[in-house]
Amino acid sequence: MNENDYSKILIETKDLIMKKGEFNDWKPLYRNIWSRDESAKYMLWKVTKSEEEAKTRMTRTLDYQQKEKYALQVYLKVGMEPIGFAAMREREPMIYEEMGIAIGPEFVGKGYGKQILNALCMEAQAQGAKEFWASYREKNLASKGLLNACGFEIDYMSEEKTDPRNGEIYFVVNIKKVLK
Repeated sequence: MNENDYSKILIETKDLIMKKGEFNDWKPLYRNIWSRDESAKYMLWKVTKSEEEAKTRMTRTLDYQQKEKYALQVYLKVGMEPIGFAAMREREPMIYEEMGIAIGPEFVGKGYGKQILNALCMEAQAQGAKEFWASYREKNLASKGLLNACGFEIDYMSEEKTDPRNGEIYFVVNIKKVLK
């Protein structure tokens, strides 16, 4: 794999596979996550309202995935149905950070979030990371619970931010995990 060929990235958990997406993923992603208000609530993306928008979004997603090593679709192992996405990056030497994890509402509460986050931490550690950083909106109790369950601890105080979709002020809690 050359330096910028990320097409072979694959992370596997008990129930999931994370890898680069394919254009035909647009329809299940549209159905499972992109069209769902509850999925977008704490994210910085807008709900996709039509199949045509979903196709355009899939093209943008694939372009982004080509540029970011660890921008991946999340698939159920059985049937390879795309149910969401996960991304991380190397923030600085030996420190990786989560850049977004989302799965559709029908797939929440099954332990998939924990599998995704733990697998990203393990991959970061395999790449030499000593810390893994994440953040969540203060009101997003599900993300807070997931991060706590995976051994993350609050690193520094929350930051005030503005949601570009609607101008709402919110607070982000920054959290980290020391990788052993």
